[in-house]
Parts: sequence; C-alpha cells; structure tokens
Amino acid sequence: MRKVAIYGKGGIGKSTTTQNTVAGLAEMGKKVMVVGCDPKADSTRLLLNGLAQRTVLDTLREEGEDVELEDVRKQGYGGTMCTESGGPEPGVGCAGRGIITSINLLEQLGAYADSEELDYVFYDVLGDVVCGGFAMPIREGKAQEIYIVVSGEMMAMYAANNICKGIVKFAEAGGVRLGGLICNSRKVDNEQEMILALADKLGTQMIHFVPRENMVQRAEINRQTVIEFEASHTQAEEYRTLAKKIDANEMRVIPTPLAIEELEKLLIDYGIAA
Repeated sequence: MRKVAIYGKGGIGKSTTTQNTVAGLAEMGKKVMVVGCDPKADSTRLLLNGLAQRTVLDTLREEGEDVELEDVRKQGYGGTMCTESGGPEPGVGCAGRGIITSINLLEQLGAYADSEELDYVFYDVLGDVVCGGFAMPIREGKAQEIYIVVSGEMMAMYAANNICKGIVKFAEAGGVRLGGLICNSRKVDNEQEMILALADKLGTQMIHFVPRENMVQRAEINRQTVIEFEASHTQAEEYRTLAKKIDANEMRVIPTPLAIEELEKLLIDYGIAA
C-alpha cells in the first residue's frame, strides 16, 4: 500500500487535483482511500457527488469514543473510500489536532489493515507545513510519498519550497520522500518552463503539467470529478495521465530546498518578478 500526501499553498487546487487523480486511479482498478485533512471537510466532496461527509471530529463529539469505521467512512466514485478529519468548533482549539486524532482513530479502527487490500491512501492536507498538526502525515511517517501542487505564481512556489524544507526535516526519522511537483496551471507566462526549472533545482521532477480548463469548474458545480462528469473530455485525459504517472513513479527523493535569493532569481529569470 502506497501512502501519498498532497501538499501545496492554500487555494492552489489540492483537493480538486487529488480527487480527480484518485478518480483516475479508481478507473484503473486501484483501491484507494482518501483522508481529508482540511477542517472545511471538502476533500471528498466530488467523489461523493456532494454528499455531506460526517467528519471524524464531529462523530467523536456527538457519539464519544464508541465509533465504528462505517460511521466515519463512506464509499465514493469507483469504490473509493472517503473520510474527513474535520476540525474543532470555530474559534476553539487547533485544526491540526483534528488530523492527529483522525489518523490515530482510523488506525485503531483497522482502516489500514491488510484485509482492506488498499493500493493507496491519499492524504489531502491543508496548506503549508508550518503547523505541527498539518505536518503529521510527514512527521510521523503516515505518508511516505509527497506530491506538491504548485503553479508559476510566486507564493505557490514559495510554499512548495517551504514544504520541501519540512520534508528534509522529517526525511530521516519518518522516511518521507518527495515524488514530484504537479503544476496546476494558472496560465502564468513561461509557467511550464519555470516549474521544470524549479523541480530541477529541488532535485525532483515535474510529474505532470495540468492545463487550466473551465471544464474543471463545470464538473465541480455538478459535484463530480471531470472523469465522472465528462469522461471523454481532454481534461479527463490529463487527470488519467497524472494518475498513471503517479502509479508508475519510482522517483522519490529528499529535496534540496532553495534559499530565498535563489527562488527570487528563478522568478526574475523567467520574467515574473520585476
């Protein structure tokens, strides 16, 4: 079983990319579980056709410790298994603690047991790794394979570089490695070339360039992945290709993060910064 975590700047399209990639893997016959690690609990929405997923933390608050696996996990598109960590009540507590509680409970309930015969577990993680709770999938070895969703925008690249620093910090203790960058295009000038250059400097690969396409938003409005909503569309094929590349990927590295001066120079060289 491969344990994969998807990181990236907030708003970069992690959840959309994760769910469409998982749909591609499910179409290939892979058995996948998705663990949403965002308090908004929207990491499985498209796989469940918009069905409200009862979160682990909500279930624990309402029912106490007497929880069954079926209470916090639903079956979605292509037989995917979906669970949402959830978060604390607004203004109370740390959202990162929800991830810790959720993953520990799933382990206790046997969600990762061999009998489940899972091919993949995907963690869709909120934002950066500046908070200990959100760093848990890499800090405690829950995920061994990281993909960073990035674009040619400065803050997206800054976040990707910062995430790489977190990977380096926990690489030896937890065994975590970087599988590559996924460029979720924002149609920035020289974007593909810039992300290829960033990947090279980090010592990794751009595993796929996902073009910007309005079909993604159309599918989301209809509460589906692109693969389910419009299976023959070229964008569905992009996500299938990404899924196949991840499935075949054997390049997992400890990255070499850039100094801020190097990152700014890369942006300047490609004409993004003044």
